[in-house]
Amino acid sequence: MSRHSLTTLRRDTRGGAAVEFAFLAPLMILIYFGMVEFCQGYMALKRTGHAAAMVADLVSQTDATTPAQIADVFAIGDLIMRPFPTATLKQRVSSVTRVSKTTYKVDWSQTKGMTEKLLASKADIPGDMLANGESVIIAETFYDYRSAFTQATPGIFHFKRTAYLRPRTVEVIPCTGC
Repeated sequence: MSRHSLTTLRRDTRGGAAVEFAFLAPLMILIYFGMVEFCQGYMALKRTGHAAAMVADLVSQTDATTPAQIADVFAIGDLIMRPFPTATLKQRVSSVTRVSKTTYKVDWSQTKGMTEKLLASKADIPGDMLANGESVIIAETFYDYRSAFTQATPGIFHFKRTAYLRPRTVEVIPCTGC
């Protein structure tokens, strides 16, 4: 190859964009799928919180409740989580009353997808939320989000959201049969 041919080849810029694209395309595709996964995970996290808030809101509006009514409220959590699968969705709603400055009593606790009822020692209630004799409805939602890209991400993210609401019409909401 002559020196003139090498100079001509070096000055030829045709195909430069294709080479740049070849270098950048994998990185851009990786960023795109990373953002898709981040958005999906964030949406699952927000829906987990929304499900906890809705359960607490619906239970706190009642004067009294039953396990059947609470099961109907838990079914709303499944609807809120759509289009995500609900096999790993766990919910718990409890009524907790403050007995003294440092003592709380669990009036009742109902669960869906889990067996552990709320224990008074595990009720993480802000200290200034209740006066003695007042109660609060605590709704907890647990969700295991499974990434669609398990080869590139850890695979499972554990989300937990809690909502606290005071009963609206009575001091303590009784649950018959709980």
